Amino acid sequence: MKLYPLFADLSHRAVLVIGGGAVAERKALALLAVGAQVTVGAPELTPELARLARRGRIAHRAAAFAPDWLDHAWLVIAATADRALNARVADLAALRRLFVNVVDDAALSSFQVPAVVDRSPLVIAISSGGSAPMLARLVRERLESLLDHSLGALATLATQWRKRIRRRYPDLAVRRHFYEWLFRGPVAQLVRSGRFEQVQAAVAQALQGATPAYAGLVVLVGAGPGDPGLLTLRALRALNEADVILHDHLVTPEVLDLARRDAERIEVGKRAGGRSVSQDDIHALLLRHARAGRRVVRLKGGDPFVFGRGGEELQFLRAHGIPYEVVPGVTAALACAAHAGVPLTHRDHAQSVRFVTAHCRDSLDTLDWRALAQERQTLAVYMGVSGLPALRAHLLAGGRRPDTPFALIENGARADQRVVVGTLDNLPERAVAHAVHSPALLILGTVAGLATELAWFGAAPLAESATVPPARRLQTGHELAHCPA
Repeated sequence: MKLYPLFADLSHRAVLVIGGGAVAERKALALLAVGAQVTVGAPELTPELARLARRGRIAHRAAAFAPDWLDHAWLVIAATADRALNARVADLAALRRLFVNVVDDAALSSFQVPAVVDRSPLVIAISSGGSAPMLARLVRERLESLLDHSLGALATLATQWRKRIRRRYPDLAVRRHFYEWLFRGPVAQLVRSGRFEQVQAAVAQALQGATPAYAGLVVLVGAGPGDPGLLTLRALRALNEADVILHDHLVTPEVLDLARRDAERIEVGKRAGGRSVSQDDIHALLLRHARAGRRVVRLKGGDPFVFGRGGEELQFLRAHGIPYEVVPGVTAALACAAHAGVPLTHRDHAQSVRFVTAHCRDSLDTLDWRALAQERQTLAVYMGVSGLPALRAHLLAGGRRPDTPFALIENGARADQRVVVGTLDNLPERAVAHAVHSPALLILGTVAGLATELAWFGAAPLAESATVPPARRLQTGHELAHCPA
């Protein structure tokens, strides 16, 4: 069955819903949302429908169906469990030339209610012709994840300025170019950023000058710990809109596979002892592609504002007049702790959390070790695999108890996750014995003692009694490197 797509204006128009159960309730609520005058016909109603009737939001015919209920209706929905009654309603509606939908019965229906993605006034309807409504819902879920909620505000903006835009640009091709700028350029970025007071001024200014060129944009996106299921919806949308993606080496192929297929991908990761791209080179790439009018996604593992140099990159972009957005990600400490069954806070163990980076000698020397060694707090140590001996020495000197539990989480939240547990006094030796390598995150504090009890993801934690491979040095070496540029 091939359907003709149609959007109906039901505002202040009478619609009849036959049935008083849960399905009828859903249909009535959807009709009320678009301003229809809803009458529900059924001997009994759900509590919510009864409440709406008492408040005068719907009319209620508390009786068995009668043909005169169809008088004056514009649209009819049959939502009863009685197929014979539904068929009778459909036949009588057809005689009156009324469109009728019989819920879950395409053969009796003259119209189908689609699955809807609502970005009002922009509305997207998906229909399978009644043959596979579950498939239509799955498509809807996919579109919901891809389409930003700011589209509704952009559609409203276009409506407000439509006449002036048509007067300013009578040529269709030029007008299309302006709309491309409006929907993809700085105005759309202002709308997404919630700066509505600047939106109107920006459009007015654009209409007074020459047709504006499309300006580039940089979106700083947190990719999370590597599991694509932990990406935010906003991150997924950014990846699907990107022209260029500058990504760290810790961003997994599974995450990159979600990006727009024709986007240019450039790895700009920093690797200890290996090929690295300097921060100045990354800045230069961001500037070059943005000034070329491209939409650039700077994709970082974890969250860009937690040891990700996101602040430095935004300062650079701001200094050069490049518009930007930030999409936060699930930072490694949260993801690794959750997948290792370690609560970062617990009222019996820790009332605070400290995020620490320990990837170089300079960073270790600047830390307040006496404060970090205090009890009843959790330490989440990033990039610390190569510096575990020095880390232990500093904490013990600061007063931390040698029997403080730790959980060392390698490849957290990924299929090959490993968790090594022990106590501070044997931390470096345990890491060497199990050949722990980056990426790995250390959680230190009494909460780490819960790792064995609360483990739920991947292999069981490797306790001190676990069989270990032949001992070797930590993969990145015992000596701490100086901080990279």
